[in-house]
Amino acid sequence: MTEPAEDRAGGLADDRALLGRTSTAERVADILRTRVAEGWFPPGTRLSEDGIGGALGVSRNTLREAFRLLTHERLLVHELNRGVFVRVLDADDVADIYRTRGLVECAVVRGLGRPPFPLDGLAAAVAAGETAARAGDWNGVSTANIHFHRALVALAGSARTDELMRGVLAELRLALHLVEDPRALHEPFLARNGEILDALRAGERGTAERLLVRYLDDSRARVADACGRASGTPPGARR
Repeated sequence: MTEPAEDRAGGLADDRALLGRTSTAERVADILRTRVAEGWFPPGTRLSEDGIGGALGVSRNTLREAFRLLTHERLLVHELNRGVFVRVLDADDVADIYRTRGLVECAVVRGLGRPPFPLDGLAAAVAAGETAARAGDWNGVSTANIHFHRALVALAGSARTDELMRGVLAELRLALHLVEDPRALHEPFLARNGEILDALRAGERGTAERLLVRYLDDSRARVADACGRASGTPPGARR
């Protein structure tokens, strides 16, 4: 049985130290963004102002500003007279997320200079995914996969692109939390991450891009199908 959201909010007390003495709505938003992306607050969860504000030791106004920032990022949704909820994505959202990913990620690979490329981040993500898979930790595989694609985008050396994709991939995690069988979704892509890495190690940008295009097309279809088959419409699903 799912733990009540109020009880889970109490677990945020461990994050209070991250706020430091210069607590701001942006730092609160960063903490909540990470927690939402990790599935700490699943899609459809109503976020308690009292529970979260108390756990983090921040004012109601600061928390509301953090909620506003995350609503703007499409991670949360505010419903009049009902409160703030973690968004539930639909197939149209998934299609738009993958359209953005295709534009950005493929452009990054296409625009790489001469090899060798700095691939340590990608290699570490592939290794982390394989380790998580051996342990049967499919949420860990999902996280490693997100890290792989963030590392891929980081090859562009652009802080603005990194920031854009952080939001896009955090939003993607909302859809991934709806998947009933995470192993069936994530396991096939472990080897494909490795194939992209191998192509880049060989300096074959064209091959890496072709692999990435097929990868994103297949992933989009699987995630969209999972969203379409998600049973019911939890609170906060309306936009």
